[in-house]
Amino acid sequence: MTVRFWGVRGSIPSPGPETVEVGGNTSCIAVRFREDQPLIIVDAGTGIKKLGDHLVSNELKHGPIAARIFLTHTHWDHIMGFPFFTPIFIPGSKLEVYGPITYEDDSIEEIIGNQLSYRHFPVRQSELAAQISYHELREETLEFEGGLRVTTKFLNHPVLCLGFRFEFEGKVICTVYDNEPFRNVFPTDPEHPDYDAAAAAEGQSAADEENQKLIQFYRDADLLIHDTQYTLKEYLEGKIGWGHTPFEVAVNSAHKGRVKKLVFFHHDPLRSDRELEALLTKYRDMIKDKSSLQLEVARENSEINL
Repeated sequence: MTVRFWGVRGSIPSPGPETVEVGGNTSCIAVRFREDQPLIIVDAGTGIKKLGDHLVSNELKHGPIAARIFLTHTHWDHIMGFPFFTPIFIPGSKLEVYGPITYEDDSIEEIIGNQLSYRHFPVRQSELAAQISYHELREETLEFEGGLRVTTKFLNHPVLCLGFRFEFEGKVICTVYDNEPFRNVFPTDPEHPDYDAAAAAEGQSAADEENQKLIQFYRDADLLIHDTQYTLKEYLEGKIGWGHTPFEVAVNSAHKGRVKKLVFFHHDPLRSDRELEALLTKYRDMIKDKSSLQLEVARENSEINL
């Protein structure tokens, strides 16, 4: 399998001289597991615009474009590039869109379609030329032709969000973004007026269990692409509840899960290229001689071959 990064930022696009090397587009990766099978795309942030242009320039001449788009969730930075994905305007394109069930009034199809309304965009969903189908996912395993298996896992985020585990011919790629470590929501200080010893113990047990389930989800992965929007210091000083993982937690959890390579992803829009390189060096030094885990920063247009 080959992974190519087309968008690596979180929250909002961040173009400019301080982000030009790592990239400023929001979440989008492409996974190719067989040339004769549809391309796998994870998320439709602004990075999907360049991916679409690449497909039209390089693959359309070989036949209609076919792709399966797996949306982790419907926050704006993960879907805002979809109306600019060129293959949706080309007759013959076949796109299958998978996303988490919403349990709301709007389906995943309606949420995407809302972007393609005149109040937001000049082309309506009904006017698209591509053949597009929509599929809502829970925690489940999908088997596709060609030998690809996709397993989903609900993550901890302010809206329903899925992690994906892609397995093909003994190789495993996992995506875990956006996600915040589960924590005990009950008071643990005996001096707190609402402290209840039994509730505190049960809350901690539940949080530990959910965090362990996630480690099991990506256990033995060859490649784990993980949300690392904040440092632990930033997280503790004002980002708790925002739905993202500190670098330190991602590194520790990936090590426990026997992951081979961890890629830092969903970079904070205020994080410069220089800061990301410094953090990469810091965490590589931190685990040197303690773990075989490889660390890397997700960079636009870079590829990883398994």
